[in-house]
Amino acid sequence: MSLPIALTLVAALLAATVIAGVLLRRRDGRAVTVHGDRHVDPADLMRPLGAQATLVQFSTEFCARCPQVRRLLGSIAAERSGVVHAEVDLTSRADLAARYRVLSTPTTLVVDADGRIRSRFTGVPSPAAVLSALDGDHAAHA
Repeated sequence: MSLPIALTLVAALLAATVIAGVLLRRRDGRAVTVHGDRHVDPADLMRPLGAQATLVQFSTEFCARCPQVRRLLGSIAAERSGVVHAEVDLTSRADLAARYRVLSTPTTLVVDADGRIRSRFTGVPSPAAVLSALDGDHAAHA
């Protein structure tokens, strides 16, 4: 392969990687409304669902951003009556990653009292975004 062709291929791969990274970063921390009838099984959480909602956080032992999300969701659950925070460590429950379509951590599901998944966040959500999802005011759709 000639040098100009090799350099063109390297430049194209670099550009594609940067574009993919930018697109993925734009979705980080944003609520995505979940349509359909997807449910969370309380047995997977090893705790009952909240009377109003459950904030289900999927994390792993080596997730650098998961402690930040844990503190955020824990404080929201403490301030909101009927809202609980449940954390699932995928390190010991890898089977749940496929079941709930978790591709990266942290991933958070907002689940109603009946176990229906209403919203999901990938990455670190803002407090306002989580509160908006709890109130049913999310703008993004999936």
